[in-house]
Amino acid sequence: MTARCRCVDSVPTRTPRNPRPHAEPSRPEGAVEHAATPDGTDLPPHAIWIDLANPTAEEAELVEETTGLRVPSRQALSEVESSSRLRRLRNGLSLSTPMITFDQADSQLKPLGFVLTKDRLITVRFHDLRAYAEVKARLTNGDGPATRSIEIFLLLMEELVDSLADALEEMGADLDALSTRVFDFDAGARPGARPGDSRAPRRRDIALRRILRSVGRRGKALGKLRASLLGLQRIVPFVAAECGSFAEGDADARFETIQRDIASLDEFETRLTENVQFLLDATLGLINMEQNNTFRILTVVSVVGVPPTLIASMYGMNFKHMPELDWLYGYPYGLALIATSALVPMIYFKVKGWF
Repeated sequence: MTARCRCVDSVPTRTPRNPRPHAEPSRPEGAVEHAATPDGTDLPPHAIWIDLANPTAEEAELVEETTGLRVPSRQALSEVESSSRLRRLRNGLSLSTPMITFDQADSQLKPLGFVLTKDRLITVRFHDLRAYAEVKARLTNGDGPATRSIEIFLLLMEELVDSLADALEEMGADLDALSTRVFDFDAGARPGARPGDSRAPRRRDIALRRILRSVGRRGKALGKLRASLLGLQRIVPFVAAECGSFAEGDADARFETIQRDIASLDEFETRLTENVQFLLDATLGLINMEQNNTFRILTVVSVVGVPPTLIASMYGMNFKHMPELDWLYGYPYGLALIATSALVPMIYFKVKGWF
């Protein structure tokens, strides 16, 4: 499947999406968006922002020939060491970070790359991100400057941080709902359950399994959100320090704001992680209680069964002279003694509240 290369130009024109666009008047600093073709006819050499979504080797080579900048491969963007994720180029910076796919059903970490110079920004990604669509919409509508690469980079960082904040807020709401499920879990009753319903223990077991899986999924997603947040936390101060020579206007203030936002999200993520661990411990505690209930029932059954077994074994001995052997009421006496020896422990355990 051929990827689509998106380019943003800062000229004051707006071009509709078609293979052969024609310029028409628009607001200042409007965005021009091109759908690149493999032969490169629609890739403007003066584009400020080139967004490569799942690029093929041919598209990467086309961008390299047009811009003179090397487009990092997916393998290079997946490197985990800091020296590979934050690199200085001859005339700019090469940056990469893992970014969560924001898919609640099956979130994944995929690499996200930036090549930033004074005059150009190249982004390389391998999944759809709402932040990119938001930035393109803002540029198209004139909501935000698009005259320099650093300004577009700041817009992307702000939208990415906002996406992570929204994901963490949703995670917090999910954990609150999950906390209600955990602490309102009644292991002894369910709506419509009848005393002695043999299916109740199995249903409780299934409910606890589902809760445990829910806690595990949220812990897994939270770990990926933390990895994404940590990547941005490293990129932003690095770019702020390295791009001071061509960062003008309010760029420094925006960098500081982004760093403060990331720091606050990091604290919020830490609290969510502690909440996940707390819910995990609580769920495991409920499972241990269920296991203890099972063992308690087995213990009661075994204790109740010991005295009748002892009495039956005594009167089952084949001795010639036994006092009750020729007694008319010997058999009823033995049955009554067996029943009494079973009822006494059951009454005792019932009074103690064991069952």
